[in-house]
Amino acid sequence: MEIKDNELLRQFENQTENGLLSVEYSLQERKLFLTKLNHTEKEDPETIDAFLKAIMNNAEEKRLRVVPTHPKITSFFRKNPVYKELLPPGIKI
Repeated sequence: MEIKDNELLRQFENQTENGLLSVEYSLQERKLFLTKLNHTEKEDPETIDAFLKAIMNNAEEKRLRVVPTHPKITSFFRKNPVYKELLPPGIKI
């Protein structure tokens, strides 16, 4: 899945058949704070997971730590423990 980093709005975006899927973020001291997940109610959970995986891979390539602050993104980390290595030291989910 391809994601667009809209730096002006500080969000990752992907256009799906149901509308715009986006995750708002804040970047501070090499930490990527994922603050809000925006999607339509029709959006398939598998599409959301693929979108979040693409964001995690992007963060990994840029050597960023990821701090999830939105409940659905935190839940994603619980379901995908392989990405827990992206969490900063001391953060447990």
